[in-house]
Amino acid sequence: MKLMAFNGSPRKKWNTATMIEHALDGAREAGAEVELINLYGLDFKGCSSCFACKRHGRKEIGVCAVKDELQPVLERFKEADALLVGTPVYYSSETACTRAFLERLQFPYLNYADYSKPHFPRKIATGLIYTMNIPESRLESFGYPPMFERTRGDLARHFGSCELLLSLNTTQYSDYDKFETGFDKDDKARQHAEQFPKDCQAAKELGARLARGYQS
Repeated sequence: MKLMAFNGSPRKKWNTATMIEHALDGAREAGAEVELINLYGLDFKGCSSCFACKRHGRKEIGVCAVKDELQPVLERFKEADALLVGTPVYYSSETACTRAFLERLQFPYLNYADYSKPHFPRKIATGLIYTMNIPESRLESFGYPPMFERTRGDLARHFGSCELLLSLNTTQYSDYDKFETGFDKDDKARQHAEQFPKDCQAAKELGARLARGYQS
């Protein structure tokens, strides 16, 4: 089986990327072939609202007509057996690059005639990882849970399942003395050192479940 993973962070060595790598380790150990795509390394945009994927008489179902560097990736995805998307939270949402990718990935499979019957031809397991700077106690006040559930629900609707994994109160900088902060940096470092390895282990376990075809 093949798992395709997408890193929606501009950083290739920080929290989101690290979580994804642990998930891919778990998938490999479970026998999966994996492919990692760093979205910020591709030249692409979001949906152009051309509606070619909804036109009567189209040659193929579930195909985005936009020709750019994402197009061949979307073609490969049609053969994937599992999907993993990881993104940091930027300004109360997924990164802009992740959002653009999700538009292009999902909209061609949305069946305008019957939302309950997506055009994706089979059910696959998907996982969604969010990393963010805030602690759990502030999720509700920032309005994050509905955003998480919106994206998780969309992926589940199109592909058949989606498991959500959150990594909270992560570190943003390697040297907090150089940047603005509103908390005790030493306390932050202690919390991160204690919790982030647990998050990485949870990501590894998620990867293994995706490789086994986890269905929620």
